[in-house]
Amino acid sequence: MSYIKVNNDIINDKLAQELIDICPFNAFDYIDSHLSINAACKVCKICVKKGPKGICEFIEETKEKIDKTLYKGITVYIEQRNNKVHRVSYELIGKAKELALKTKEPVYAILIGSDVSHIVEETMKFGVDKIFVYEDDSYEDFNVEVYTNVIEEFYKNYMVNIILFGGTSQGRSFAPRVAARLKTGLTADCTMLDITDEGDLLQIRPAFGGNIMAKINTPNHRPQLATIRYKMFNEPELVKPFGEICREGSSSINKETTIKLLESFEKPQVNDISDAEIIIALGRAFKKKKDLDLIEPLRKRLNAELACTRPLIENGWFDARKQIGLSGRTVKPKLIINLGISGAVQYIEGMKEAELIISVNKDEHNKLFDISHYSILGDIFEVLPKLNDLLDQVLQVK
Repeated sequence: MSYIKVNNDIINDKLAQELIDICPFNAFDYIDSHLSINAACKVCKICVKKGPKGICEFIEETKEKIDKTLYKGITVYIEQRNNKVHRVSYELIGKAKELALKTKEPVYAILIGSDVSHIVEETMKFGVDKIFVYEDDSYEDFNVEVYTNVIEEFYKNYMVNIILFGGTSQGRSFAPRVAARLKTGLTADCTMLDITDEGDLLQIRPAFGGNIMAKINTPNHRPQLATIRYKMFNEPELVKPFGEICREGSSSINKETTIKLLESFEKPQVNDISDAEIIIALGRAFKKKKDLDLIEPLRKRLNAELACTRPLIENGWFDARKQIGLSGRTVKPKLIINLGISGAVQYIEGMKEAELIISVNKDEHNKLFDISHYSILGDIFEVLPKLNDLLDQVLQVK
Protein backbone atom coordinates (compact mmCIF):
# COMPACT_ATOMS: atom_id res chain seq x y z
CA MET A 1 0.00 0.00 0.00
CA SER A 2 1.39 3.41 -0.96
CA TYR A 3 1.81 6.09 1.70
CA ILE A 4 3.48 9.39 2.58
CA LYS A 5 6.57 9.23 4.82
CA VAL A 6 7.57 12.24 6.96
CA ASN A 7 11.23 12.99 7.63
CA ASN A 8 11.12 14.40 11.16
CA ASP A 9 14.90 14.73 11.38
CA ILE A 10 14.82 18.08 9.58
CA ILE A 11 11.40 19.37 10.62
CA ASN A 12 10.92 22.67 12.45
CA ASP A 13 7.95 24.84 13.39
CA LYS A 14 8.08 26.86 10.17
CA LEU A 15 8.28 23.87 7.84
CA ALA A 16 5.56 22.05 9.75
CA GLN A 17 3.23 25.04 9.45
CA GLU A 18 3.89 25.24 5.69
CA LEU A 19 2.77 21.64 5.29
CA ILE A 20 -0.26 22.10 7.52
CA ASP A 21 -1.32 25.12 5.44
CA ILE A 22 -0.81 23.38 2.10
CA CYS A 23 -2.77 20.20 2.90
CA PRO A 24 -6.41 20.47 1.72
CA PHE A 25 -7.51 17.58 3.97
CA ASN A 26 -6.03 18.70 7.34
CA ALA A 27 -4.04 15.48 7.38
CA PHE A 28 -1.06 16.74 9.42
CA ASP A 29 -0.73 16.74 13.21
CA TYR A 30 2.17 18.64 14.80
CA ILE A 31 2.64 17.80 18.46
CA ASP A 32 5.79 18.27 20.57
CA SER A 33 7.89 19.11 17.49
CA HIS A 34 6.79 15.85 15.81
CA LEU A 35 4.91 15.97 12.51
CA SER A 36 2.64 13.02 11.73
CA ILE A 37 0.01 12.13 9.15
CA ASN A 38 -3.48 11.21 10.32
CA ALA A 39 -6.28 9.16 8.77
CA ALA A 40 -7.56 12.12 6.73
CA CYS A 41 -4.66 11.72 4.27
CA LYS A 42 -5.81 10.93 0.71
CA VAL A 43 -2.24 10.39 -0.58
CA CYS A 44 -2.82 13.21 -3.07
CA LYS A 45 0.94 13.99 -2.94
CA ILE A 46 0.48 17.78 -2.82
CA CYS A 47 2.80 17.87 0.20
CA VAL A 48 5.46 16.01 -1.80
CA LYS A 49 5.17 18.13 -4.94
CA LYS A 50 4.56 21.59 -3.47
CA GLY A 51 5.71 21.33 0.13
CA PRO A 52 9.21 21.98 1.54
CA LYS A 53 11.65 19.65 -0.18
CA GLY A 54 12.90 16.64 1.71
CA ILE A 55 10.16 16.59 4.36
CA CYS A 56 7.52 14.37 2.72
CA GLU A 57 8.30 11.38 0.56
CA PHE A 58 5.91 9.21 -1.43
CA ILE A 59 6.56 5.54 -0.74
CA GLU A 60 5.04 3.16 -3.26
CA GLU A 61 4.99 -0.45 -2.20
CA THR A 62 5.03 -2.89 -5.07
CA LYS A 63 3.27 -6.20 -4.73
CA GLU A 64 3.76 -9.38 -6.63
CA LYS A 65 1.21 -9.61 -9.41
CA ILE A 66 -1.43 -12.26 -9.10
CA ASP A 67 -2.20 -14.84 -11.76
CA LYS A 68 -5.54 -13.50 -12.97
CA THR A 69 -6.24 -16.61 -15.03
CA LEU A 70 -6.92 -18.51 -11.79
CA TYR A 71 -10.02 -16.42 -11.04
CA LYS A 72 -13.08 -16.81 -13.24
CA GLY A 73 -16.73 -16.00 -12.76
CA ILE A 74 -18.79 -12.87 -12.15
CA THR A 75 -21.03 -13.63 -9.18
CA VAL A 76 -24.17 -11.84 -8.02
CA TYR A 77 -25.36 -12.22 -4.45
CA ILE A 78 -29.12 -12.80 -4.57
CA GLU A 79 -30.49 -10.73 -1.72
CA GLN A 80 -33.71 -12.04 -0.25
CA ARG A 81 -35.78 -11.30 2.81
CA ASN A 82 -38.72 -13.41 3.91
CA ASN A 83 -38.10 -15.41 0.73
CA LYS A 84 -38.70 -12.40 -1.48
CA VAL A 85 -35.87 -11.23 -3.73
CA HIS A 86 -34.81 -7.61 -3.91
CA ARG A 87 -34.98 -6.65 -7.60
CA VAL A 88 -31.52 -5.06 -7.48
CA SER A 89 -30.14 -8.62 -7.62
CA TYR A 90 -31.69 -9.19 -11.02
CA GLU A 91 -30.44 -5.83 -12.26
CA LEU A 92 -26.93 -6.93 -11.27
CA ILE A 93 -27.33 -10.17 -13.21
CA GLY A 94 -28.06 -8.06 -16.28
CA LYS A 95 -24.88 -6.02 -15.75
CA ALA A 96 -22.84 -9.14 -14.98
CA LYS A 97 -23.91 -10.68 -18.30
CA GLU A 98 -22.89 -7.50 -20.08
CA LEU A 99 -19.44 -7.53 -18.45
CA ALA A 100 -19.00 -11.24 -19.13
CA LEU A 101 -19.33 -10.65 -22.87
CA LYS A 102 -15.95 -8.87 -22.73
CA THR A 103 -14.07 -11.41 -20.65
CA LYS A 104 -15.84 -14.62 -21.77
CA GLU A 105 -16.30 -15.78 -18.19
CA PRO A 106 -19.40 -17.35 -16.65
CA VAL A 107 -22.09 -15.51 -14.71
CA TYR A 108 -22.95 -17.03 -11.34
CA ALA A 109 -25.55 -16.36 -8.67
CA ILE A 110 -25.21 -17.27 -5.02
CA LEU A 111 -28.33 -17.74 -2.90
CA ILE A 112 -28.40 -18.21 0.88
CA GLY A 113 -31.62 -18.99 2.73
CA SER A 114 -34.20 -21.53 3.81
CA ASP A 115 -36.90 -23.01 1.56
CA VAL A 116 -35.74 -21.03 -1.48
CA SER A 117 -36.59 -23.39 -4.35
CA HIS A 118 -38.99 -20.89 -5.90
CA ILE A 119 -36.23 -18.23 -5.88
CA VAL A 120 -33.88 -20.66 -7.62
CA GLU A 121 -36.40 -21.19 -10.41
CA GLU A 122 -37.03 -17.47 -10.80
CA THR A 123 -33.33 -16.59 -10.86
CA MET A 124 -32.53 -19.20 -13.51
CA LYS A 125 -34.90 -17.43 -15.91
CA PHE A 126 -32.52 -14.45 -16.01
CA GLY A 127 -29.86 -16.53 -17.74
CA VAL A 128 -27.18 -17.31 -15.17
CA ASP A 129 -24.71 -20.09 -15.99
CA LYS A 130 -24.79 -21.49 -12.44
CA ILE A 131 -26.61 -20.77 -9.23
CA PHE A 132 -24.96 -21.91 -6.00
CA VAL A 133 -27.61 -22.61 -3.38
CA TYR A 134 -26.81 -22.73 0.33
CA GLU A 135 -30.04 -23.85 1.94
CA ASP A 136 -30.39 -24.50 5.65
CA ASP A 137 -32.87 -23.66 8.42
CA SER A 138 -30.17 -21.59 10.12
CA TYR A 139 -30.03 -19.31 7.05
CA GLU A 140 -33.69 -18.31 7.27
CA ASP A 141 -32.94 -14.83 8.66
CA PHE A 142 -30.04 -12.71 7.46
CA ASN A 143 -27.14 -12.98 9.91
CA VAL A 144 -24.04 -11.12 8.78
CA GLU A 145 -21.68 -13.42 10.70
CA VAL A 146 -23.13 -16.68 9.41
CA TYR A 147 -23.68 -15.41 5.87
CA THR A 148 -20.06 -14.21 5.74
CA ASN A 149 -18.92 -17.73 6.62
CA VAL A 150 -20.97 -19.00 3.68
CA ILE A 151 -19.42 -16.54 1.21
CA GLU A 152 -15.95 -17.41 2.51
CA GLU A 153 -16.60 -21.12 1.91
CA PHE A 154 -17.97 -20.39 -1.56
CA TYR A 155 -14.92 -18.33 -2.52
CA LYS A 156 -12.45 -20.91 -1.24
CA ASN A 157 -14.14 -23.56 -3.36
CA TYR A 158 -14.67 -21.59 -6.58
CA MET A 159 -12.14 -18.70 -6.67
CA VAL A 160 -14.42 -16.31 -8.53
CA ASN A 161 -13.23 -13.06 -10.04
CA ILE A 162 -16.00 -10.67 -8.97
CA ILE A 163 -18.83 -10.61 -6.42
CA LEU A 164 -21.53 -7.94 -6.76
CA PHE A 165 -23.92 -6.88 -3.99
CA GLY A 166 -26.92 -4.58 -4.03
CA GLY A 167 -26.38 -1.17 -2.43
CA THR A 168 -29.19 -1.84 0.05
CA SER A 169 -29.19 -1.71 3.84
CA GLN A 170 -28.37 -5.42 3.86
CA GLY A 171 -25.73 -5.17 1.15
CA ARG A 172 -24.02 -2.22 2.82
CA SER A 173 -23.59 -4.18 6.04
CA PHE A 174 -22.76 -7.50 4.38
CA ALA A 175 -20.25 -6.58 1.64
CA PRO A 176 -17.73 -4.81 3.94
CA ARG A 177 -17.72 -7.83 6.24
CA VAL A 178 -17.03 -10.13 3.29
CA ALA A 179 -14.27 -7.83 2.02
CA ALA A 180 -12.55 -7.84 5.41
CA ARG A 181 -12.81 -11.62 5.69
CA LEU A 182 -11.39 -12.21 2.20
CA LYS A 183 -8.75 -9.47 2.65
CA THR A 184 -9.73 -7.59 -0.48
CA GLY A 185 -11.09 -4.20 -1.47
CA LEU A 186 -14.65 -2.96 -1.82
CA THR A 187 -16.09 -0.02 -3.72
CA ALA A 188 -19.46 1.08 -2.35
CA ASP A 189 -22.40 2.68 -4.17
CA CYS A 190 -21.05 2.39 -7.70
CA THR A 191 -23.03 4.13 -10.42
CA MET A 192 -21.25 2.46 -13.35
CA LEU A 193 -19.21 -0.68 -13.92
CA ASP A 194 -16.84 -1.72 -16.70
CA ILE A 195 -14.19 -4.38 -17.08
CA THR A 196 -10.82 -4.76 -18.80
CA ASP A 197 -9.84 -7.64 -21.05
CA GLU A 198 -7.76 -9.00 -18.14
CA GLY A 199 -10.80 -9.11 -15.87
CA ASP A 200 -10.06 -6.02 -13.78
CA LEU A 201 -13.37 -4.52 -12.64
CA LEU A 202 -13.58 -0.76 -13.22
CA GLN A 203 -15.73 0.58 -10.40
CA ILE A 204 -17.01 4.08 -11.08
CA ARG A 205 -18.62 6.24 -8.42
CA PRO A 206 -18.89 9.90 -7.41
CA ALA A 207 -16.25 11.18 -5.00
CA PHE A 208 -15.44 14.39 -3.13
CA GLY A 209 -19.11 15.17 -2.58
CA GLY A 210 -20.04 14.26 -6.13
CA ASN A 211 -17.65 16.79 -7.68
CA ILE A 212 -15.65 14.16 -9.55
CA MET A 213 -16.21 10.64 -10.83
CA ALA A 214 -13.62 8.20 -9.48
CA LYS A 215 -12.63 5.12 -11.47
CA ILE A 216 -11.35 2.48 -9.07
CA ASN A 217 -9.80 -0.89 -9.78
CA THR A 218 -8.00 -3.53 -7.72
CA PRO A 219 -5.55 -5.23 -10.10
CA ASN A 220 -3.70 -7.21 -7.43
CA HIS A 221 -6.54 -8.50 -5.28
CA ARG A 222 -9.28 -11.03 -5.79
CA PRO A 223 -12.19 -11.27 -5.51
CA GLN A 224 -13.24 -7.81 -6.60
CA LEU A 225 -16.24 -6.54 -4.63
CA ALA A 226 -18.69 -3.73 -5.30
CA THR A 227 -22.11 -2.60 -4.14
CA ILE A 228 -24.45 -1.03 -6.67
CA ARG A 229 -27.62 0.93 -6.04
CA TYR A 230 -31.07 -0.15 -7.04
CA LYS A 231 -32.29 1.18 -10.41
CA MET A 232 -28.81 1.85 -11.78
CA PHE A 233 -29.05 -0.97 -14.35
CA ASN A 234 -31.80 -2.77 -16.24
CA GLU A 235 -32.99 -6.28 -15.55
CA PRO A 236 -32.07 -8.72 -18.35
CA GLU A 237 -34.74 -10.24 -20.52
CA LEU A 238 -36.12 -13.56 -19.36
CA VAL A 239 -34.81 -16.65 -21.16
CA LYS A 240 -35.41 -20.37 -21.11
CA PRO A 241 -33.27 -21.60 -18.18
CA PHE A 242 -30.10 -23.30 -19.31
CA GLY A 243 -27.77 -23.00 -16.33
CA GLU A 244 -26.78 -25.48 -13.65
CA ILE A 245 -28.22 -25.58 -10.15
CA CYS A 246 -25.49 -26.41 -7.61
CA ARG A 247 -26.90 -27.25 -4.18
CA GLU A 248 -23.99 -26.81 -1.81
CA GLY A 249 -23.55 -28.63 1.48
CA SER A 250 -23.47 -26.52 4.61
CA SER A 251 -22.49 -29.04 7.29
CA SER A 252 -18.88 -27.82 7.34
CA ILE A 253 -19.78 -24.12 7.52
CA ASN A 254 -19.57 -22.51 10.95
CA LYS A 255 -23.06 -21.44 12.07
CA GLU A 256 -22.11 -20.11 15.49
CA THR A 257 -22.91 -16.44 16.00
CA THR A 258 -22.74 -13.76 18.66
CA ILE A 259 -25.80 -12.07 17.13
CA LYS A 260 -29.19 -12.94 18.57
CA LEU A 261 -32.41 -11.82 16.93
CA LEU A 262 -34.72 -10.77 19.75
CA GLU A 263 -37.61 -9.34 17.79
CA SER A 264 -38.30 -7.90 14.36
CA PHE A 265 -40.63 -5.09 13.41
CA GLU A 266 -42.06 -4.37 9.98
CA LYS A 267 -41.70 -0.76 8.88
CA PRO A 268 -44.92 0.99 7.86
CA GLN A 269 -45.43 0.51 4.14
CA VAL A 270 -44.86 3.59 2.01
CA ASN A 271 -44.80 3.94 -1.74
CA ASP A 272 -41.20 3.47 -2.83
CA ILE A 273 -40.27 6.25 -5.24
CA SER A 274 -37.69 3.92 -6.79
CA ASP A 275 -40.56 2.03 -8.42
CA ALA A 276 -42.66 5.06 -9.39
CA GLU A 277 -43.43 5.62 -13.08
CA ILE A 278 -44.14 9.36 -12.74
CA ILE A 279 -42.37 11.61 -10.21
CA ILE A 280 -42.66 15.29 -9.38
CA ALA A 281 -39.46 16.29 -7.56
CA LEU A 282 -39.30 19.45 -5.46
CA GLY A 283 -36.29 21.53 -4.47
CA ARG A 284 -35.29 24.36 -2.18
CA ALA A 285 -37.24 26.91 -4.24
CA PHE A 286 -40.23 25.93 -2.11
CA LYS A 287 -39.72 28.20 0.90
CA LYS A 288 -42.87 27.43 2.89
CA LYS A 289 -44.66 24.18 3.52
CA LYS A 290 -47.96 25.66 2.33
CA ASP A 291 -46.31 26.23 -1.07
CA LEU A 292 -46.52 22.46 -1.56
CA ASP A 293 -50.30 22.84 -2.01
CA LEU A 294 -49.56 24.33 -5.44
CA ILE A 295 -48.29 20.93 -6.56
CA GLU A 296 -51.42 18.99 -5.68
CA PRO A 297 -53.43 19.72 -8.86
CA LEU A 298 -50.51 18.63 -11.04
CA ARG A 299 -49.84 15.55 -8.92
CA LYS A 300 -53.47 14.43 -9.14
CA ARG A 301 -53.67 14.96 -12.89
CA LEU A 302 -50.55 12.87 -13.49
CA ASN A 303 -51.13 10.38 -10.65
CA ALA A 304 -47.52 11.09 -9.69
CA GLU A 305 -45.38 10.38 -6.66
CA LEU A 306 -43.82 13.35 -4.89
CA ALA A 307 -40.10 13.35 -4.18
CA CYS A 308 -37.62 15.97 -3.03
CA THR A 309 -34.03 17.00 -2.38
CA ARG A 310 -32.25 17.08 0.98
CA PRO A 311 -33.28 20.60 2.13
CA LEU A 312 -36.95 19.61 2.21
CA ILE A 313 -36.11 16.52 4.26
CA GLU A 314 -34.21 18.71 6.71
CA ASN A 315 -37.26 20.99 6.91
CA GLY A 316 -39.27 17.99 8.07
CA TRP A 317 -41.72 18.23 5.17
CA PHE A 318 -41.06 14.75 3.73
CA ASP A 319 -40.11 11.27 4.87
CA ALA A 320 -36.40 10.60 4.22
CA ARG A 321 -37.40 7.81 1.85
CA LYS A 322 -38.71 10.44 -0.54
CA GLN A 323 -35.27 11.93 -1.15
CA ILE A 324 -33.61 11.45 -4.55
CA GLY A 325 -29.82 11.44 -4.84
CA LEU A 326 -26.65 9.72 -3.66
CA SER A 327 -27.77 9.98 -0.04
CA GLY A 328 -31.35 9.06 -0.93
CA ARG A 329 -33.04 6.91 -3.57
CA THR A 330 -32.05 6.23 -7.16
CA VAL A 331 -35.03 6.42 -9.52
CA LYS A 332 -35.69 5.55 -13.14
CA PRO A 333 -39.27 6.68 -13.89
CA LYS A 334 -40.94 7.12 -17.26
CA LEU A 335 -41.35 10.82 -16.43
CA ILE A 336 -39.78 13.10 -13.84
CA ILE A 337 -40.60 16.79 -13.45
CA ASN A 338 -37.96 18.77 -11.53
CA LEU A 339 -39.34 21.90 -9.89
CA GLY A 340 -36.96 24.46 -8.38
CA ILE A 341 -34.05 22.03 -7.95
CA SER A 342 -30.51 23.41 -8.01
CA GLY A 343 -29.08 20.49 -9.98
CA ALA A 344 -26.27 19.32 -7.72
CA VAL A 345 -24.32 16.31 -8.97
CA GLN A 346 -25.57 14.23 -6.03
CA TYR A 347 -29.15 14.73 -7.19
CA ILE A 348 -28.47 14.26 -10.90
CA GLU A 349 -26.77 10.91 -10.28
CA GLY A 350 -29.95 9.71 -8.61
CA MET A 351 -32.34 10.44 -11.51
CA LYS A 352 -30.41 10.88 -14.76
CA GLU A 353 -31.67 7.56 -16.20
CA ALA A 354 -35.32 8.68 -16.29
CA GLU A 355 -36.95 8.16 -19.70
CA LEU A 356 -38.28 11.72 -19.91
CA ILE A 357 -36.91 14.63 -17.88
CA ILE A 358 -38.65 18.01 -17.61
CA SER A 359 -36.99 20.71 -15.50
CA VAL A 360 -38.31 24.09 -14.39
CA ASN A 361 -35.90 26.65 -12.96
CA LYS A 362 -35.27 30.39 -13.19
CA ASP A 363 -31.48 29.89 -13.38
CA GLU A 364 -30.52 29.58 -17.05
CA HIS A 365 -27.22 27.91 -16.05
CA ASN A 366 -28.91 25.17 -14.03
CA LYS A 367 -27.08 21.88 -14.62
CA LEU A 368 -30.35 19.95 -14.87
CA PHE A 369 -31.00 21.71 -18.17
CA ASP A 370 -27.99 19.84 -19.62
CA ILE A 371 -29.66 16.45 -19.16
CA SER A 372 -33.32 17.44 -19.53
CA HIS A 373 -35.39 16.57 -22.58
CA TYR A 374 -37.48 19.71 -21.98
CA SER A 375 -36.33 22.76 -20.01
CA ILE A 376 -38.57 25.61 -18.87
CA LEU A 377 -36.79 28.80 -17.84
CA GLY A 378 -38.95 30.62 -15.34
CA ASP A 379 -40.22 30.96 -11.78
CA ILE A 380 -41.97 27.78 -10.63
CA PHE A 381 -44.82 29.78 -9.07
CA GLU A 382 -45.56 31.31 -12.47
CA VAL A 383 -44.95 28.14 -14.49
CA LEU A 384 -47.02 25.74 -12.36
CA PRO A 385 -50.43 27.34 -13.07
CA LYS A 386 -49.64 27.34 -16.79
CA LEU A 387 -48.68 23.67 -16.67
CA ASN A 388 -51.99 22.88 -15.02
CA ASP A 389 -53.89 24.87 -17.66
CA LEU A 390 -52.00 23.06 -20.42
CA LEU A 391 -52.86 19.69 -18.94
CA ASP A 392 -56.53 20.72 -18.71
CA GLN A 393 -56.51 21.53 -22.42
CA VAL A 394 -54.86 18.23 -23.31
CA LEU A 395 -57.32 16.23 -21.21
CA GLN A 396 -60.29 18.05 -22.72
CA VAL A 397 -59.06 17.24 -26.25
CA LYS A 398 -58.82 13.55 -25.31
